[in-house]
Amino acid sequence: MRLMVAVALFVAISSAVAQSAAPKPRTSVVSDAEVERVTREAILIDTHNDVPTQIMDDNYDIGTPMLKGRQTDLAHMKGFLSAEFFAVFVDAKYVEGNHSANRAMEMIDAVRTSVVAKYPNDFVLATAADDILKAHKDHKIAALMGIEGGHAIEDSLRLLRDYYALGVRYMTLTHFNTNNWADAQGDFNNPNVKHHNGLTPFGKDVVREMNRLGMMVDISHTADKTFYDALEVSTAPIIASHSSCRAVSNHTRNMTDDMIRALAAKGGTMQINFDCEYVSQKYLDASLASRAEERPLLAEARKIADPAERAAAVKKITADENAKLPPVTLAEIVEQIDHAVKVGGIDHVGIGTDFDGVGCVPEALTSYDKFPLLTRALLEKGYSAEDIKKIYGGNLLRVMRAVEDRAKELRPEPAIMSKVDKQ
Repeated sequence: MRLMVAVALFVAISSAVAQSAAPKPRTSVVSDAEVERVTREAILIDTHNDVPTQIMDDNYDIGTPMLKGRQTDLAHMKGFLSAEFFAVFVDAKYVEGNHSANRAMEMIDAVRTSVVAKYPNDFVLATAADDILKAHKDHKIAALMGIEGGHAIEDSLRLLRDYYALGVRYMTLTHFNTNNWADAQGDFNNPNVKHHNGLTPFGKDVVREMNRLGMMVDISHTADKTFYDALEVSTAPIIASHSSCRAVSNHTRNMTDDMIRALAAKGGTMQINFDCEYVSQKYLDASLASRAEERPLLAEARKIADPAERAAAVKKITADENAKLPPVTLAEIVEQIDHAVKVGGIDHVGIGTDFDGVGCVPEALTSYDKFPLLTRALLEKGYSAEDIKKIYGGNLLRVMRAVEDRAKELRPEPAIMSKVDKQ
């Protein structure tokens, strides 16, 4: 009981300190030179980009100019981005027939061959914090990987170790789908899905083995109870690779203030997601209303016999509904960052754009070359250059080092073997 009181007191004190440290708007003019200097000096790390899915499914080449609606290409990354965590996203559909691991391996190969090997003058494969620093010094982009969807390990810790050996440095414990060992946010209210009340015993072993390997535990997409279980089990800081604040936009994919405080109290960091629904309450409300209007129209459109006519009708309905949605602004991204800093502290906030994994991002932040606009907005809000450098990458580097150091302490211990491994 005394321990629980002590933890609660620590979190309360941390919150009070964070609140009192909130910046005050600048009264002096922010010059273009200052914006340029701070942006260039910062080590900008994006912890979640879904472009590998486009590379796999659409044969997309990031070395070519990006098409309308996309957010990632080499030209817009160079000079602004220091490190990219490419998302090894495994859709839930691959669970059927045990194709998840195959899809994950293909995605890993796509990053290693279609990005790093294809553009060696611009990218370098990175697996540690020091690799990111070296890449930045060498004016290259550090390419890292994070698995999105714990079903990718197919309930095998051996596969988890294989992914680590291939360069994966974080895993999102779930996607929108609950797997055999962890509850997800996306289907938590679905009575047809078997839930576990957070992590199963095997799920806790997954977290422990990730600690032993030096792979960051990512709780974006997990149910709230799964988050708290992972936080309790992990002996290294954990991350939310692409989540925003639920108090600002009440989407269950976002983190509550209590979750943000708890994450920060154990040294972790939350990486702000640029998805319009996760950023803006106004947009989220309009989007939900629009979907309700769209649903019967789409049902009728899908009855059209001719495939081309059907596709055109569906596309038009979707475009018409999207056109009704309000724009999301740069100020709303700043509001998300500012809220996270006030609640969790300046040392526990970062950037996880979700570029090329979402249909809408703020109009002012549609690609990496727009980050000077965010730099200016944060400076005007009262954030110092050092604050911005922490948000852009310094905090994530600290977590990576802590995870790496914990792994060095744990690796003399034997690897955890699951029931699947022992068969």
